Amino acid sequence: MQIPGLTQAHQDYLKAIYLLRSRGETASNSAIAQALGVSPASATNMVKRLSEAGLIAYSPYQGVDLTPDGLHIALKVVRRHRLVELLLHEILEMPWDSVHGEAERIEHAISDAVEEAIARKLGDPHFDPHGDPIPSRDGALEVRAAQRPLSDLVIGETAAVARVLTQDSERLRYFGSIGLYPGTKVTVIEQSPFDGPLLIEINGQQRILAHALAKSVGVTAGGGL
Repeated sequence: MQIPGLTQAHQDYLKAIYLLRSRGETASNSAIAQALGVSPASATNMVKRLSEAGLIAYSPYQGVDLTPDGLHIALKVVRRHRLVELLLHEILEMPWDSVHGEAERIEHAISDAVEEAIARKLGDPHFDPHGDPIPSRDGALEVRAAQRPLSDLVIGETAAVARVLTQDSERLRYFGSIGLYPGTKVTVIEQSPFDGPLLIEINGQQRILAHALAKSVGVTAGGGL
């Protein structure tokens, strides 16, 4: 992305802040540092620079948030990242557990023209392989039906997987091994007490899923998206 004075590091910070806020989390300096794998001191210095550039604003007890200019840039990076993920998965047939890391490396290297060529090739998609929304050219996000964690379903309830809220490759690999992809219908058969594992049915097969993993799967009630 060719914006004068805006480095790849600036873009990464803005994207990290956007992702934290989109999950309802506080974008504190420590949370930003953890998300990017940098020291708290480095995060503090960059947050100060982004604030001076008018890209973020600080609110007491609320951490930082993006200004309209900062949000515009963050959504642009997120769009490229998720388009690349979908290209790698659907066109190059890479597994969904490996596309995130590759997209992290590619997202900063493509031009506006390549971004739009990817979007056209994919049919202007609205969601990436993990069910995360892909911002449109003007930054709009398509909203699916109300979602709740798979762990909240009651026994006998059926829902459709809408989104998998993790980029951890091992967890994604496991979800894939049991067929837990966006669009898949899942029914809760049994629930163990005290946040114990769930027995679920996917594609006619029963599987055991840890409660913590079930919390990271967003579903829509009734089996429809």
